Amino acid sequence: MKWVTRQRPKIDRIACPWLILRFIDAQAEILFVPDNEVTATAQKENAIPFDVSGVEYSHYDDRCTFDYFLKKHQLKEPALQTMADIVRGADTDRHDFAPEAAGLWAIAAGMAYNIHDDQALLTQGLVIYDALYSWAKHLQHEKHTRQYSEQVLMEVFHDFISRRYSDRQKRPEWVKEIAAIIQDQVDTNLAMSLKEISAMLEVNPSYLSREFSRYFDDLTFGEYIRKQRIEKAQKLMEAGKYTLTEIAYMTGFSDQSHFSRVFGKFTGQTPTGYLKTIQARKRREGGNG
Repeated sequence: MKWVTRQRPKIDRIACPWLILRFIDAQAEILFVPDNEVTATAQKENAIPFDVSGVEYSHYDDRCTFDYFLKKHQLKEPALQTMADIVRGADTDRHDFAPEAAGLWAIAAGMAYNIHDDQALLTQGLVIYDALYSWAKHLQHEKHTRQYSEQVLMEVFHDFISRRYSDRQKRPEWVKEIAAIIQDQVDTNLAMSLKEISAMLEVNPSYLSREFSRYFDDLTFGEYIRKQRIEKAQKLMEAGKYTLTEIAYMTGFSDQSHFSRVFGKFTGQTPTGYLKTIQARKRREGGNG
């Protein structure tokens, strides 16, 4: 059986394929395609779509697609239920659901940043989720910290995180969905207008425009998109593999001049100046080494 979902997976779109391959169909083929091609690919390949809006295998209320897979296929093993809390917490930025959620998000985000081929990302992700399953099934009651003071500090920290998130006003469902869409835009260098996204989410565009800044760093939709693209550009500069012209193109800017103007607005430096700063720092670090 083939399954298809959106490209550039991080949490749910790695966790669900792991669940499929380990507990539902070991011979399954997982396809990753652009968001706007999922439906057509599902029809063409006779594949089951998942983790996209408007299909059976998707989010319901505050539950992730991983939760739905467990319910649909009656997978009731306690270890999988433990994993569900972690996956849900990481996927929805609710780290109070499970202390391990923050760690899973950090690992998933780092893997997605380092690995640009989705199938290679899935291969590595399967190893991560195999390990998480082993921990949930056999090791979750073991503690790494041994000293009493360390354990107390960890418990205080976990309590702080739980209270912090429980006190936070619950965000509308569209906030989580639009955050994922924006990240996909940045990752894939696509561009969608707020009007197109509002139609996709079935949310009034005027309301979305008015409320957006409340949940996204007090920035308008356009400003937030540009900020994300500039942050991606900074990471590409750090990698040292691309020219500034290539980076401008890879981050969705139509020309070098536009890229330079926006970069300067968000960083206070020109791209060339920022690149020189990186190079100087690396020379110093190399000399110290």
